[in-house]
Amino acid sequence: MRKKIGAIAIKSFALLVLLGSAHLGTSNQAIAQNATTRYPSMAPIEQYLMTDQGAEIALARTAAPESISRDAEVLVLGRHGFETAVKGKNGFVCIVERSWTSTADPDFWDPKVRTPICYNAAAARSVLLRNIKRTDLILAGRTKAQTDETIVAAVDKKELPAMEPGAICYMMSKQGFGGDSVPHWPPHLMFYYPQTDPSIWGANLPGSPVVGISDTSEHVTTFVVEVKTWSDGTEGRLKGKPGRGQSHKHSRVR
Repeated sequence: MRKKIGAIAIKSFALLVLLGSAHLGTSNQAIAQNATTRYPSMAPIEQYLMTDQGAEIALARTAAPESISRDAEVLVLGRHGFETAVKGKNGFVCIVERSWTSTADPDFWDPKVRTPICYNAAAARSVLLRNIKRTDLILAGRTKAQTDETIVAAVDKKELPAMEPGAICYMMSKQGFGGDSVPHWPPHLMFYYPQTDPSIWGANLPGSPVVGISDTSEHVTTFVVEVKTWSDGTEGRLKGKPGRGQSHKHSRVR
């Protein structure tokens, strides 16, 4: 049987899934209490950048199997936002997300966060645009609250597009760092829909491998499905933890 969901949250249209926070030895209450003390404000921009562009490109490509990522476009983070480093051929776009689009609130300003993610063409034209906009606002000096308000307003005014049919992203990298609250997630896929009822996928039911979350403010429903292997084909098990293996009851999700 799959582990009980410890906490689930949508962060500015990037999905954060904290499944079974007990595995981290930290309660949700403790995480919340540390939210204003661990990383209270944005660090100098240099701490969020990777000085080796080649290393950032390579890390971004680990989000998806090589058969997908080798022909993908790759964006890297610059001082004023994401920039195209490699032109793609297959419609996929790979990036390394930073803390403001991929972490729990306690780690929102954590400069160490590096989470590889690869979007298909439909997701690049919808999901990715929201994350790029969020990054632009953060780097322009907006607060988290101001950024949230701006993104929601842009979605409502259709300045940012609705979810495109078939939008999906890969997060199958065994590398990267997801923050102190959830240092690493298991390999998984995310599917995006305009806001809908998660039950259409049987999400969140006992024994179901699907997690579904609806974000009413940004009008999107995201479904998350854990997969068995990392992008390099090795077994999708976290170091020191039992992997999904062949039995859901042994899975650990962090």
